[in-house]
Amino acid sequence: MHVVIVGCGRVGSSVTRRLLDEGHSVALIDKDSQSFEKRFPDGFEGTKVVGFGFDRDVLAEAGIDRAEALAAVTSGDNSNIIVARIARETYQVPHVVARIYDPGRALVYRRLGIPTIATVDWSTDQVLRRLFPSETRTEWVDPTGGVALVERALPDAWAGTSLAPLDADPRWQVVAVNRGGRASLSKVGVIGQEGDVLLIAVDGASAEALDEALAAGPKGGH
Repeated sequence: MHVVIVGCGRVGSSVTRRLLDEGHSVALIDKDSQSFEKRFPDGFEGTKVVGFGFDRDVLAEAGIDRAEALAAVTSGDNSNIIVARIARETYQVPHVVARIYDPGRALVYRRLGIPTIATVDWSTDQVLRRLFPSETRTEWVDPTGGVALVERALPDAWAGTSLAPLDADPRWQVVAVNRGGRASLSKVGVIGQEGDVLLIAVDGASAEALDEALAAGPKGGH
């Protein structure tokens, strides 16, 4: 597919290399012509466009009219959001993502239907995961807040018993089980083991009830 990347920094150049390696057509936009020489000293196989990503002429030169995806990953939140909205609303690009540094703004734009990568949130989460690996965290929340993917350590009370009673509740579903550092999709009748970590899809309003059901154990009323 043809992909437009706005921002030739570390992220933009890295994504571009991956896309080119996978055989995609890529147009890379940056306001500084020297960015291309800095990030691609040995040459660039895609299309280089110098200018601002929210400039319609620049986007046209980058082939926005035939693009199937666009990533706005400059260092400016405002620029990234403007570019993402133009791509989505004016050119109907099917797959659009914007990098946002301000976590609060990222949440607002996600709820408006603009997929965002909140750099600060992601980095903070990764640090905390390594500092406190036993704590549970939310992996993903859809823009409306209706569904979340959460990671939960399986309480010892569930060890040696089927997870079917847990899955019987329509408010959530066990998606995958990480056992011994190796994850696999959950199957019907899977037996829990000590140290298991579950990835669970849960109704956005039922996370607390899920925690209560896990803590109650397999004989806790399910």
